[in-house]
Amino acid sequence: MSKELRVIISGGGTGGHIFPAVSIANAVKTLRPDAKILFVGALGRMEMQRVPAAGYDIKGLPIRGFLRPLWKLGNIGVALDYLKSKMMAKQLLRQFQPQVAVGVGGYASSAALGAANSLGIPTLLQEQNSYAGLANKTLARKAAKICVAYEGMERFFPADKIMLTGNPVRQQLLESTITREEAIRSFGLDPKKKTILLVGGSLGARTINESVLQHLDEIRVSQVQFIWQTGKYYSDAIAKQLEKAVCPDNLKVTDFISDMAAAYRAADLVISRAGAGSISEFCLLGKPVILVPSPNVAEDHQTKNAMALVKKDAALCVKDAEATQQLLPLAIKTVDDDAKLKSLHENILKMALPDSAKIIAQEVIKLAEQ
Repeated sequence: MSKELRVIISGGGTGGHIFPAVSIANAVKTLRPDAKILFVGALGRMEMQRVPAAGYDIKGLPIRGFLRPLWKLGNIGVALDYLKSKMMAKQLLRQFQPQVAVGVGGYASSAALGAANSLGIPTLLQEQNSYAGLANKTLARKAAKICVAYEGMERFFPADKIMLTGNPVRQQLLESTITREEAIRSFGLDPKKKTILLVGGSLGARTINESVLQHLDEIRVSQVQFIWQTGKYYSDAIAKQLEKAVCPDNLKVTDFISDMAAAYRAADLVISRAGAGSISEFCLLGKPVILVPSPNVAEDHQTKNAMALVKKDAALCVKDAEATQQLLPLAIKTVDDDAKLKSLHENILKMALPDSAKIIAQEVIKLAEQ
């Protein structure tokens, strides 16, 4: 075996960046158990907790996003923090001496991979979305390889560097052996009934939550049952509203679902935001889904993610502004239409790109060995 493999992985800010990063790290360790992997994140962001929980070391940089509009005085401090972060990243790289650096998007990756480029360390980018993020677009010129999840990314990146790999997803979702009946019973529901899962991410999605609250009567009289993850941010206020309105018996409410493998297995239909990581999971699991793209993301990239599926009849989409009126009636109608569910299942499954983490890890190792 060649000399010890040392890899830097940088990025984060959201689960959509962190899950792929950890999956790539796990795949590298599977292929090369001797590998030493160091994560570089942004101080105060989600990765500083999630990465150590996954068993990896992480160093934090004082980097943050620019304020809008760009001429705000506070951006002077943001620019200074970026320069400080890049100097810190260079120092980290000199100490750790990686043969390759991987960027998954997010604030930290711009500093860490920018530093890697300046030190002549080969870099690999992993872009989750159908519309490339600013950090990856900026770093692409000097990257050795760019792994993407959607076709047509030549409009953002040099075509000769692109590799269509798909997005790595949480491995436990694919490895779960729980049956549909066991999964539904674990939520205290009836396996004989159709089940709709509503998720808005770990913090929740206000529009999805409002859509439920405004249609409690339709939920109550439907023959469908619901698992609703409200998100911790909204859970207290929703609990008070449900106390007044009386929560329907067929609505299982929770602030956070720890076993997403069971939740997905239980669901005949999912309602979700259109984050790239979630979409990759739906594709690999063949889950019929109604997507409600968040309007509060850079370049409206969630709408672009959703439309990539809608164009292939692989998902339904409801605009955020129209969701409170349309979402729940459409979901109840769709889950009762077996032909539609079958069609959505078959079409979304065709878009799955399996073994993404392993394929990317192989590229990482190749770059390191060069």
